Amino acid sequence: MKILLTNDDGIQAEGLRNLTEWAKTIGEVCIVAPKTQQSAKSHSIEIHNNYEVQRSDIFGDMEAYSVNSTPADCVRIALLGMKKKFDLVISGINNGPNLGGDIHYSGTVGACFEAAMSGVKAMAVSAAFNSFGNAVKNIGRVYGEIAERRMFDFADILNVNFPDAGEAILITRMGPAIYTDEFEFLPDGTVQPKLLCLYNGTRNLELDTDATMTGHISITPLRCDLSDFSALERIAKKVG
Repeated sequence: MKILLTNDDGIQAEGLRNLTEWAKTIGEVCIVAPKTQQSAKSHSIEIHNNYEVQRSDIFGDMEAYSVNSTPADCVRIALLGMKKKFDLVISGINNGPNLGGDIHYSGTVGACFEAAMSGVKAMAVSAAFNSFGNAVKNIGRVYGEIAERRMFDFADILNVNFPDAGEAILITRMGPAIYTDEFEFLPDGTVQPKLLCLYNGTRNLELDTDATMTGHISITPLRCDLSDFSALERIAKKVG
C-alpha cells in the first residue's frame, strides 16, 4: 500500500514523526508536508504566487518534501504536481482535536478533502493538545478496526480523534463547534482574537465532540458533497 502523509502543524511537528513511525509499518510512505505551521487554513490553496517545494532529509532516507504552502496544496503537489499515485492519504497527527463544526477550519481535515476530491481515500488523525501518547498507542488498533469493518467502502474521509486517555471506539457524527473567538480591538488598529471554549458537556455519545471529550476514540465519516439533500427533496416536492 502506498501512503501519503501530510499535516498542518508543519514538517517538523512531533505528531507527523509519530505518524510516520506507525505508517511505515503498514505501507510505503511518502511525506509532503507544510514548511511552517498551517493550522486553521482549512481547504485553502495558493493560486496567486509561486511557492517553494524542497526535498527534505528530516526523515532520513524516506521520501519527504517541504512545501511552503497549505496542507491542501501539499496534497495537490503530490497528486497533481508530482503525479504520484497513493492508496491512502493520512493527515496528522494533529496537536489538538478536530471535532464538530471546528473541522471546517481544520487544515488537517482540509488536506483530506483535497485527497478525496482526487479520488483518494483519506484519514485525518488528531490527538489531545500536547498529548500524543494515546494516539500513538492506539492508532494501529483503530486502523485495524477501520480495515476490518471496511469503512472506506462507505466513506471517502474518516476523521479520527483520540482523547488524552481512553481506548473505546465510537462511530460518530459531527457535533457543534467547540471553540469560537472573542475579539479585542486594540488602539493600534489591530484586532486580537481570543479563543473561547463553547463545550457544555451534553454527553451525547453519538456526537464526535461529546464522545472524544468523555474519553472515547471517535471515528466520523465525512464527505465532499455539501449538497443539502433534505432541502433538495423538500424543494422538489414543493415545486412539483
